[in-house]
Amino acid sequence: MVELIVRILINAAAVFVAVQLLPANLLSFTFGNDWWKLLAVALLFALVNSYIKPIVKALSLPITLMTMGLIAFVINAAMLLIVAFLSGQLDLGFKVGDFPPDLLSSDTIIGAIVAAAIISIVSTIASIALSPRKLI
Repeated sequence: MVELIVRILINAAAVFVAVQLLPANLLSFTFGNDWWKLLAVALLFALVNSYIKPIVKALSLPITLMTMGLIAFVINAAMLLIVAFLSGQLDLGFKVGDFPPDLLSSDTIIGAIVAAAIISIVSTIASIALSPRKLI
């Protein structure tokens, strides 16, 4: 249970950093003073990455081998778009480009790929910093 809470907080920090770094036409999140919306989006992100992403990665293994792992950027962007869609359904205010409610555009695809990369980098650094040290 503690690991899930830490994972949600790391995801919240990573989403917050991505929203701050990217312009509003690529990634926008209007949560104002409602920090629970940020935590709700982080929870959605954690659930999507825990349950949907492993299935998609397993199904895309042949493509992953052919592209030498570069398809992982597209998979991470697709997971971010799923989170944006679910966020739109719950009125949380998280948007990638104009998605949702508009369909996919070039801003949406570029925003999803760049935001997914930023979120991955920030969450990896935070996970390493917060992981318990093993003594040799």
